[in-house]
Formats: sequence, C-alpha cells, structure tokens
Amino acid sequence: MLLSSPTYFVFLIAVFALYWPVSRIRLLALSLILFANYFFYAKWDLFYLALIPAVSSCDYVLGLGLQYSKNPLVRRLLAGASILMNVGLLASIKYVPFFLENWSAVTGRTAPAWNWTLPVSLSFYVFQALTYTIDLYRRDAKGAKSYLAYLSAVSFFPTTLAGPITRVSTLLEQFEKPGKLDPADGGRALYLIALGLMKKLLIADFLGANLVNRVFDFPKLYSGAETLIAVYAYALQIYYDFSGYTDIAIGSALLLGIRLPVNFNRPYAAVNVADFWRRWHITLSNWLRDYLYFSLPGKRSKFMPYLNLIITMVIGGLWHGASWNFAIWGALHGAGLAVVRAWQVYRKKAKPSPWARYVSIFATFHFVAFTWIFFRAPDLQTAWDVLARIASLTWAAPNVTASIGLILAIAILAHYVPKRWYDYGLALFVRAPFYAQAAALALLVVGLQYVAQTGATPFIYNRF
Repeated sequence: MLLSSPTYFVFLIAVFALYWPVSRIRLLALSLILFANYFFYAKWDLFYLALIPAVSSCDYVLGLGLQYSKNPLVRRLLAGASILMNVGLLASIKYVPFFLENWSAVTGRTAPAWNWTLPVSLSFYVFQALTYTIDLYRRDAKGAKSYLAYLSAVSFFPTTLAGPITRVSTLLEQFEKPGKLDPADGGRALYLIALGLMKKLLIADFLGANLVNRVFDFPKLYSGAETLIAVYAYALQIYYDFSGYTDIAIGSALLLGIRLPVNFNRPYAAVNVADFWRRWHITLSNWLRDYLYFSLPGKRSKFMPYLNLIITMVIGGLWHGASWNFAIWGALHGAGLAVVRAWQVYRKKAKPSPWARYVSIFATFHFVAFTWIFFRAPDLQTAWDVLARIASLTWAAPNVTASIGLILAIAILAHYVPKRWYDYGLALFVRAPFYAQAAALALLVVGLQYVAQTGATPFIYNRF
C-alpha cells in the first residue's frame, strides 16, 4: 500500500474516523492503532503478521530485563541479544544474497540458493526498534508502561516504509497521553500531505519517467550533456521523492495527534558535507551518530575519529542496500565528512565570506550529485558508463525537452525558496476553514490522477 495511492488515503481516512471517537479510551485507541499497523503490514505480505509481533515481543521482554536488571553483564547480554536479533533479521532479508554472491565469486563455487525475500525490507523498522533497547541500556529513556503501547509505537504505520526514524520512547510518550485533535494540526497535516503528493507525482515521478530512468538504464545511448543533466535531475528526483514521502508520513501521523521529527531542511543549500547530513535524512544521520559513531572506539585518538566517520558512513551506505555501489557511496561521504572535520580543526572558527559560502554550496552540491551516481546506478559498470559519458563532453541534448527543463527549473526554485515563504503558505492554509482545506486536498488528489503520467509509483526509499 503506497503512501501516494488512493488505497492508502481510503485506509487513512478510515483510521482517522475510527480513532478520534475512542481516542480518550486508551485501550481502544491503542488497539485501533495496532490493528492499523498490522493491517498495513499485511497488505504487503501476510507473513509480517507473524514476524513483526514475534520480533517486537522479544524486544519488549528484553526491554523489561533492561529496566529491572542492574547487573552490567546481564544488561550487556540483553542489549546484545536485541541487536543480534534485529540485525540478524535485516541481514537475512537483505544481505545474505549479497554475501553468497561474493562468496561464489571469490571461491568459484556455486552459492547455495537463498529465496527468503520480503516486499518490505524492514530496514526502518529495525533501526526504530533498536532505539528502544539501546536507550534502555544506556538509561536514556524509560521503558514502556504497556505492552500494547510498545507494540503500537514500534510498528507505527506512517514510519514503516521510509521513516522518519523515530525513537520509540518519543512515540510512547505521545501514545500514553490522551488524544486531542487540534484544528491547526489538522490543517498542517492536510497541507503536508498535499505538498508531499505534489513533490512525488509532479516532480519526482516526472523526472524519473522522462529522463533519469532512461539515461541510467542505457547511458551509452545519451550524450555527455544529457547524462550530466540526468544526474542533476536524479539529485532533485530523490530529494522530492523522499521528502514527499516524509511530508505524507508526518501529515498522516499528525492527523492522529502524533508528531514525527523533521527529516529534511533544504539539503542542497548545505555549505559542506557535514552540513548536508544535518539537512538530509536527518533522522538517519542522528541515528548513525548516536547509536553507531559514538559507540566506536578511539574517541581520544587523533586519527580514529576520522576513520570512524568513514566506517559509520560505509555501514550507513550498506544499510541502504547490499551492493558495492552503496559501500562506495558511503565511503565517499565518510571521506567527505573526515575532510570537513580536518579542515574545521585546522581553520578553527574562521567565518567564511559570503562569496566563499556560495562557492562552498556549489561545490558541496556537485560532490553530493557525483556520489548519487553510485547510489542510483544498478551496478558499478553502469556507474562507470555514466561517468564515461559525462567525460565524453558531447553537448547535444535532443532528449531534454522543454517540459523537462520547466520541471527542473520549478524543482530548483522550490528547493531554494526562503523558509518564510513556506511558513506563510502553511499559515494561510491553516487559517482556511476545515471544509475548504479538505475540498482543496480532494481536488488536488483528483487532479493529480489526471496529470501524473505513471500513477502511483513506489517511493525510492521503499526498497531500502
């Protein structure tokens, strides 16, 4: 059930209509949320109805042990068991085929078949679930007061497919409070959903279908200029696709009185790679920093913090998928972060001039766009082919039509719009009567069905 599909919005409206009449009866409200979560999973595969409750229940029991045990060794074993179980689940779904393929290539032997795959990889579920047990181990959060509340929080359906990765303790705090529908929050929710749909269907899907997919499928058929424009287009496509999903997810949760964390903040306005990761997929950046980077040894060493940045980002790259492309993408960003850190240590707090700031933004965007080539290409050979076509310096661009140019221009301008313009549009929408907001959203959904060329296509981050 895609978050941009009509089926999802029928489901969301039904959950909304059933939730608020019982929102003050905690047992009924949590039961409804849990039913909605598991129904959402079941729409992808019925096997999730057995897998998710079983894994969640194990984590809950381990969490109980972490709450009541004071023995350091026992606590370490309990936290380790949770990490091993969740990472093992993720590895069995995403990484075993990759390891078998490379084992076969190295040894020359035929790898055993591995056919256990699922339509949703559970990457976001695993990272979200681990926040609970690790926070309990570190004593950074309190345990769940209710088994039902924990199950509802750890599998909350708006965050299932592509985040935002939300600390379970943060969701628990909200689930344990009496629900209240604020009209302003309702307006913000509808605005975010509308904005997410426009980002996804009018920009991301258009660029993907009309340029990006074609060039990355057959790069040798296109000129250097067309290939370079396709790389720029992909940088915009993945931003509008992922931030569009995030807007819909945050808006969906807000309709149920739940606030999810912000995940994007104009990432291509970043002045360096570190600033980019403070703006792009913010919840993943925070997770990698808080739960991985800070856990690595060598904090007092002069050299190890730089190596740890690379290790963290390589693991972050492999989290996206089991391929050498993602490992290279992560390594490049890790190296970029290490260089930025070394430069900041060297320059200390020297403030750049305005012109230097603009040059830094330009350079950072192009570094990120370059790394997106490895992220988007289906394999390393295709990535080299894309780079080779750009290096050919052939300038013909008959496949870049006026409509593609227009959408690219709109995407660039919309990304760099001042935040106050966005806030003004949001405030104007929120002040409108609720029926006017709902009517505008309904008209938008109907209109998008006619304008969007390919209908509801999967979000890019659904496969991660």
